[in-house]
Amino acid sequence: MIGGSTPMHLMWSSQFDPKRPTAAKVDLRRILRFFAPYWRQEALVLLCILITSALGQLPPLFTKWIIDGAIAGKSVHGLIVDAGGMAVSAIAASAIGAWQGYLNAFVGEAIMRDMRDRLVQHLHTMSLAFFTSTKTGEIMNRVSSDVDAVDNVVTGTLVTIATNVAVILTTLVAIFLLDWRLALLSLAVVPLMVVPLRPVGRSMYAIRKRTREQRDRIESLIQETLTLSGITLIKSFVREREEAKRFHEAGTDLMNLEISLAMVGRWFVALVGAMVVVGPAIVWFGGGWLAVKQGLGVGTIVAFVAYLGRLYGPAAALVGVQVQLVSALAVFERIFDYLDMVPEAPQRPDAVRLGSARGAIAFESVAFGYSAQRRALRDVSLRVEPGQLAAFVGPSGAGKTTILQLVPRFYDPQQGRVTLDGYDLRDLRLESLRRNIGIVTQETYLFHATVAENLRYGRPDAGEADLIAACKAANIYGLVESLPDGLQTVVGERGHKLSGGERQRLAIARVLLKDPCILILDEATSSLDSSSERLIQDALEPLMRGRTSLVIAHRLSTILRADVIFVVDGGRIVESGSHDELLARAGLYATLYHQQFRDLDEARNVIG
Repeated sequence: MIGGSTPMHLMWSSQFDPKRPTAAKVDLRRILRFFAPYWRQEALVLLCILITSALGQLPPLFTKWIIDGAIAGKSVHGLIVDAGGMAVSAIAASAIGAWQGYLNAFVGEAIMRDMRDRLVQHLHTMSLAFFTSTKTGEIMNRVSSDVDAVDNVVTGTLVTIATNVAVILTTLVAIFLLDWRLALLSLAVVPLMVVPLRPVGRSMYAIRKRTREQRDRIESLIQETLTLSGITLIKSFVREREEAKRFHEAGTDLMNLEISLAMVGRWFVALVGAMVVVGPAIVWFGGGWLAVKQGLGVGTIVAFVAYLGRLYGPAAALVGVQVQLVSALAVFERIFDYLDMVPEAPQRPDAVRLGSARGAIAFESVAFGYSAQRRALRDVSLRVEPGQLAAFVGPSGAGKTTILQLVPRFYDPQQGRVTLDGYDLRDLRLESLRRNIGIVTQETYLFHATVAENLRYGRPDAGEADLIAACKAANIYGLVESLPDGLQTVVGERGHKLSGGERQRLAIARVLLKDPCILILDEATSSLDSSSERLIQDALEPLMRGRTSLVIAHRLSTILRADVIFVVDGGRIVESGSHDELLARAGLYATLYHQQFRDLDEARNVIG
């Protein structure tokens, strides 16, 4: 077929490796930059932690005073004061802790929002090559699951560290003031909690990294098999059982990794738990001995044991947090790996902001390849004047789609240059370049939104009258008017509530609203019925009028209207000219033409 074309990036995407670091080193300063905008709230969180930690030291002291003072002295007044003080300190600590919880949640969610924003904004700058060589599930997993995993560190782990450190420091001050001998005795078990920390952290880091990679795989399977296109393919080939088995195997691998992660250092955690009990036992023994031999007060011993809960508990928690923090670095590494990837078409600092383009397009000795092994374009030179309709024809895989993708700078040529109105595209600001270009592709993409919302993607400020005018020009208003809610009708996932021809005309209306100077069209009418094709051809008339149009032509009607026809074969422009000129040369165009149509009269009858 004259206009058949298969995007070559799909053919070579598995060979293409975008510029991305293999392992981004996690710099703590880089992580802390996400916290910088919220330093006031973080300072208040730390203040709340210090106050609640100090208030937490009062109940054991009140316990000592009740036992050794009020009870021993049979003082009801002292009992009321000490018991009341214990209750007030607890209530005050709880109230301040609730406010701290709000501040902590605010900071954590704000940082997660900022991190997701950074990831999504950076991904928007990536080239098409990245998206053709990376599974959608992996991208989704990094933006959602990985950031959620960091959320536990931001909202839980870091505050836990600050809280436990504050509790430990204030408790140490309290126990040394209470009795320095028992304080030294209580610290004897602490080294046993710390020594095994590093090897456990290393093991958890390695397993956590493998776990995240396995989650990428599962997310990709979900994206591939549970979308409308995927499930349709599965059902049509009766592959439900095989896909269920594949998902089960991936889930089993993840389960085994998660079990390994849970079991790493389990003996170490058990040791820490034992120390939490052994420590007080040692203090009870030492304190009892001092009470018998030197008359140490029972209230002091009880208060001291109460303090040990505030010493060993946070110490054990800090040990676990340190292990979690080390393993979480694997997640930060994955996020920074994406943030460090080189974006598409780097923009020069002095790039020119293009206004309304005239539409003169030229290729000058352009060579391009999606991979180093094979070139997609070789020494392509062509020129399209403002307002011309240029048709590209040739065998499937000849390079037609590649030529059109270089115009909006979806890719840059490795040799030669592409110009617009005399400017090298690399000298123009990307945003201003693409605002001048409208694209209608073979696979029309619509959002799961209303007709109006899909149309306003071309011009957000368009009023209802503008939408109606665009729909009328695109031969789609009759359908829109007949829909249950008119312009407010939801079109469904990828617009599947509409037919292929209706989606195509809606896409044309969307481009009409954008009102670009240059049009890039891949006419997807070959698979449509003649009625839909005629409606689309009629819709294309106002779209192309007065604009520079680059069209991969699937139909002879478009070819006959073209001001210039470029014949592409093997990544080269092998012929150019008008329809009659190219037929007269009896070259590749004439061969393709006669393969599709018996003779010119038959062809003209087909186009009416």
